[in-house]
Amino acid sequence: MEAKEEDVRLGANKFNERQPIGTAAQSQDDGKDYKEPPPAPLFEPGELTSWSFYRAGIAEFFATFLFLYITVLTVMGVVRSNEANGNTCKTVGIQGIAWAFGGMIFALVYCTAGISGGHINPAVTFGLFLARKLSLTRAIFYMVMQCLGAICGAGVVKGFQPKPFDRLGGGANVVSKGYTKGDGLGAEIVGTFILVYTVFSATDAKRSARDSHVPILAPLPIGFAVFLVHLATIPITGTGINPARSLGAAIIYNNEKAWDDHWIFWVGPFIGAGLAALYHQVVIRAIPFKSK
Repeated sequence: MEAKEEDVRLGANKFNERQPIGTAAQSQDDGKDYKEPPPAPLFEPGELTSWSFYRAGIAEFFATFLFLYITVLTVMGVVRSNEANGNTCKTVGIQGIAWAFGGMIFALVYCTAGISGGHINPAVTFGLFLARKLSLTRAIFYMVMQCLGAICGAGVVKGFQPKPFDRLGGGANVVSKGYTKGDGLGAEIVGTFILVYTVFSATDAKRSARDSHVPILAPLPIGFAVFLVHLATIPITGTGINPARSLGAAIIYNNEKAWDDHWIFWVGPFIGAGLAALYHQVVIRAIPFKSK
């Protein structure tokens, strides 16, 4: 009972997201105009008794739900028009799909950053976990909620349009004809590297301190990175770079081809996220080589 009262007294934020986006700068005694977030412990049992922990997971669920709902509908609309007209130029085309994905990420990161950090992607969560921005407990919880949200988002689309959903591919990721599985894997690795590296750069403590008066700056480059990666890789894999997005569409569509290629959309993004975390922490931030 006392723990609950303390949680309420602290505004349900006892265990804050360790990599906030667009928050105000904090000063340190060493003269810096910013504060480095402390490394998250591997396990943080106290989180499990905090409402802020579950509130963050719910935010990740609904953000991924909305992300899948809008983007799958957009992909289906383009495929439908292409079937009818035989020309994607008469529709929003690849550019429109890319804008839908990038725009939704921009909006959803902006809305949820202060609650959960605005991950909306297991690969982003994995990269931040490797950089010790959040605990293993929180990382696993986020990934589960993201995947559940993606499944529900794709499921609602199929519930509204069951026959078109199956006929139009349900927005599922597959390696396109003319490309090998290796091509698809490479595209997913590089695409996710770009996204997660952008996330690290946009949420860097020093940059956040400098740009704290313009909180929109962090979600904007993240959404734009998603947009650009989609422009480049839609013709190859339909662009995954988000295992939850790929899983949700694959489960609801439930097609053999989608399942045959599905491993690519987990292995590729996780490798890309790991490489981005390593590059940012070791090369850009040079954390292992800092002197006191």
